[in-house]
Amino acid sequence: MTRVYDDERLAGSYERGNEMPEQSLRAWIELIASHVRVPSPSLIEIGAGTGMFSAALARWVEGARVLAVDASEAMLAEARRHHPHPGVRYASGTAEEVPAPAASFDAALLSRVIHHLPDRPRAARELTRIVRPGGKVIVRTTFRERLDAVVYDYWPALRTIDASRFPGEDEVVTAFTTAGFTVDGVTSFAQPVTASLGEYHTRLVDRPPSKFTYLTPEQFHEGLGRLEAAAEREAPDRPLPVLERYDVAVFTRARA
Repeated sequence: MTRVYDDERLAGSYERGNEMPEQSLRAWIELIASHVRVPSPSLIEIGAGTGMFSAALARWVEGARVLAVDASEAMLAEARRHHPHPGVRYASGTAEEVPAPAASFDAALLSRVIHHLPDRPRAARELTRIVRPGGKVIVRTTFRERLDAVVYDYWPALRTIDASRFPGEDEVVTAFTTAGFTVDGVTSFAQPVTASLGEYHTRLVDRPPSKFTYLTPEQFHEGLGRLEAAAEREAPDRPLPVLERYDVAVFTRARA
């Protein structure tokens, strides 16, 4: 079966459509790094996509070595092109079968990927295998209970679609605690992704988020029209930054 992320068109637009200001990206990396308090950590990103977070971790976490894993060769090709870094190795793999020995990593990042995993309990067990005792798993997502993204203001059908696709907080917590993790906590964090609605409209014209594949062309263009109209009403001298908020769940691998 063809996966949506194997689509070379989507992989190509994903990088452009998911950029964020360097200050916002750095804020995210600082938050992630605050949970990894070991020198020169060994890190893995599961579902690394086009490599933006993996390369940023290597840039801004001192001494970090990063394995960036993705199931899509199209995404990995974009990652190697846009985000090469000597501290990052890109590799093909899945959350359920990670190409790494046991107890290899001090921390694992799953950013906007947990809802794509067909077998979350199995993925959690695999993370138990590859994360060292006392190591961390950081899940960056939007739980079903808090679907509040700006995109739903213009494509309301997506909220209903995502309510059936995204797991609830309890589902994710149960999968990881059953696999041998403890919960450090679940927090919320938001950062600007564009400086204005106009910029936000420009980034979505190519339909980069995979969620848009669930809409008909007519639904997509209707929502794009609503967003364009809102951007035109925005005062040129008072643009409003567009924030994206995510839930961040942090788990610790039980010690032997």
